[in-house]
Amino acid sequence: MALNDSDEILAVKAAELYYEAGKTQDEIGVALNVSRWKVGRLLVAAREHGFVRIEIVHPSARRFSLERELCGFYGLVDAVVVPAAESDADVQARVAQAAADYLTTLRPVPRTLGVSWGRTLHAVAARLRPGWAIGVNPVQINGSVSSTRQATAAADTAVVIARKAQGTATLLPSPAIFEHAATRRAIEADRSVQSVLELARDASAYLFSAGVVDTSSVHVDSGYLSVEDVAALAEKGAVGDVVGRFITDDGQVADPELNARTLGLSLDELRSARTSIAVIAGEAKHRVAHAVVASGLCTTLITDESTANDLLGRTAPGTTAP
Repeated sequence: MALNDSDEILAVKAAELYYEAGKTQDEIGVALNVSRWKVGRLLVAAREHGFVRIEIVHPSARRFSLERELCGFYGLVDAVVVPAAESDADVQARVAQAAADYLTTLRPVPRTLGVSWGRTLHAVAARLRPGWAIGVNPVQINGSVSSTRQATAAADTAVVIARKAQGTATLLPSPAIFEHAATRRAIEADRSVQSVLELARDASAYLFSAGVVDTSSVHVDSGYLSVEDVAALAEKGAVGDVVGRFITDDGQVADPELNARTLGLSLDELRSARTSIAVIAGEAKHRVAHAVVASGLCTTLITDESTANDLLGRTAPGTTAP
């Protein structure tokens, strides 16, 4: 709307009455002796000409912007970014809760939900409310039977998700990593294992996290890998693991020999999924988060503000770049 000098003054007055005095458009029309229609046009003109600048200052507004940017930059279908927290434990808890909440919004409800395992997904399952859905049947998408006596909570994750959705969990009765590729092939050919993998490949959606390449890895805790194995993987360029498969910065297999001994869905099968939800948080996982989203391993990312900013190549507000 072009403005002459008289209209410019009216536009400023209308904006002051509307945004500062809280007057309605009808009240402004009476005050300025113009029609309500004219008031609306003046308010639009005030914004178009820069007389008014609207700024959303609530912290969530910045996160909504981050979510839109992540989707646009990486071609994601959806993204959820939770606010920063003082401790890593708080960040992990917030992201796990956000993932649990996100699952309840999925439409259509995924009748078969492919799930991986690990600390993050265990936390997500724990935060799901009973009755979050009806008739969701989780199926494990990678091996999980521990080679040590230490519990991995892998089976618990699928079982808890199923119980809270009045569904049935299908577990993959196999280790995640075998000593020999021939053993993995033999176990994978077993009818019971094949049936689980076929069900997993037909899942409506997938839910997974990503691990790190250090001694805190669940694969070390579970006895699959030694400290020396982890160091060797890092030397080969591994930045983390997804469904038990260690990947490089570009999302490719870091160690083909180890990959051949790993049982579960392949990275390509995950990439071809219509809905694959990655739950990744914390500074230690920045590199693997980038590898996951940049290589198309997920359609939806649920993460924290610091990781989101890192993925977009900038430092989170309130922090100092190294």
